[in-house]
Amino acid sequence: MAAAPRPEPVAQRYTNPVHDGYFADPFVLRVGEDYYAYGTADPGRGATVDVMHSTDLVRWQPLGAALEPLAGSVARDYWAPEVAAADGRFYLYFSAGVGDTGHHIRVAVADLPQGPFRDTGAPVTNRAEFAIDASPFRDEDGGWWLYYARDLLDGDRPGTTVAVDRLLDMTTVAGRPSTVVRASAEWQRYQADRTMYGDVYDWHTTEGPFVRQHDGRYWCFYSGGNWREASYGVSVAVADAPDGPWFDPPGDRPTVLRTVPGVVLGPGHNSVVVGPDGTDWIVYHAWDRDGTARRMCIDRLEWTPAGPRCAGPTWTPQPAPGLRPR
Repeated sequence: MAAAPRPEPVAQRYTNPVHDGYFADPFVLRVGEDYYAYGTADPGRGATVDVMHSTDLVRWQPLGAALEPLAGSVARDYWAPEVAAADGRFYLYFSAGVGDTGHHIRVAVADLPQGPFRDTGAPVTNRAEFAIDASPFRDEDGGWWLYYARDLLDGDRPGTTVAVDRLLDMTTVAGRPSTVVRASAEWQRYQADRTMYGDVYDWHTTEGPFVRQHDGRYWCFYSGGNWREASYGVSVAVADAPDGPWFDPPGDRPTVLRTVPGVVLGPGHNSVVVGPDGTDWIVYHAWDRDGTARRMCIDRLEWTPAGPRCAGPTWTPQPAPGLRPR
């Protein structure tokens, strides 16, 4: 794979989406002054994981497929990639499988952030358990944790929940997951009367976790609701330790990102990265107006006494990440 090209000097303004092509579940890794974005590929292409490069978070150069297909696997879908840098190598966490209950989390390794990443050979999470949306997090003590989404069928709102487990090394979990977030509000309903696991449920969903430490606390961004619908958005839970206990403030709508009727549909599945200006930026996908593709967007993230907030999703020209708003 060719080396990442160097774009022009930093952009002055941007308008979402920052990439016109299909690029769902975006995660951005900063490596020095470079940014690498990893995303779920257009399902119509039969691809694995797409990777792009930028130096300003605004202009992105596609670099092709980051992940080599699993040899001899029946996996058809490759979802929600995130990459961690450790010990001089890069670890790509993703789920692979077929359908709504056949996914497991895996890890692939590369020497360069753009790949090619090669699978390590076995699922990281329990083979008997559906798992997607892996998000590795390094604590300030050097320990690693893996946040991900799994299904729980008990309680008042059965469905997809967010869990956390300790990483013993970059490819092995401790096998003692605990719940971070599960649905507690109507906006998190995925579908009524959904047939799953041989039964029918009023299914709720929280997924797409991403954890950021700020001012000594741990903030777990997550998406909820149905990813195809206007209810889908981003909210946040908070804890004093990476394994909780977590507090998810009650509310009747997502607190960080939500649909703007007629303009932006279903913003969600975010990551957070430090921009060229030293401030935090939230990276997420949103549907185009015709509902045909999920595209990558960015907006400035503000830390308030009530927690992280965002003026987005925006769809008009904004000051670029290399500039501070006046």
